[in-house]
Amino acid sequence: MMYTEVMRQNKDFQLCYHRGMSLGTYFVVIYARKNHLPVNRLGITTGKKVGNAVCRSRARRLIRQAWRENELAAPVGLDIVIVARSPLPDMKSTQLSDYLRTKAIPALHRIYAGDYVSEKKREKRGSK
Repeated sequence: MMYTEVMRQNKDFQLCYHRGMSLGTYFVVIYARKNHLPVNRLGITTGKKVGNAVCRSRARRLIRQAWRENELAAPVGLDIVIVARSPLPDMKSTQLSDYLRTKAIPALHRIYAGDYVSEKKREKRGSK
């Protein structure tokens, strides 16, 4: 991965979860937050609900490959955590790559520019 480092610290994951913006779909949930660094940091999470070790490893491989294919289109300077959901190991690798290219990367650009409103915050605004 050319402009991406691997996120390893639990503190960084927690900051993304609690202070970052989220984008959820049927297959993955993406959390993103500005990191003010000249690189992106990518973290991948696969819980036990995804399946056994083989399924979790396949999910991680699918996410890494889809990110490699679309990395150059993403804005630089974000912490990104991609959380796999249980249907992910059953999908084709091109489906996730297409999703990142058409939906997630444009949303990451909006997050980087400060124009993105997550689904949780959108619900809160509607109830007031």
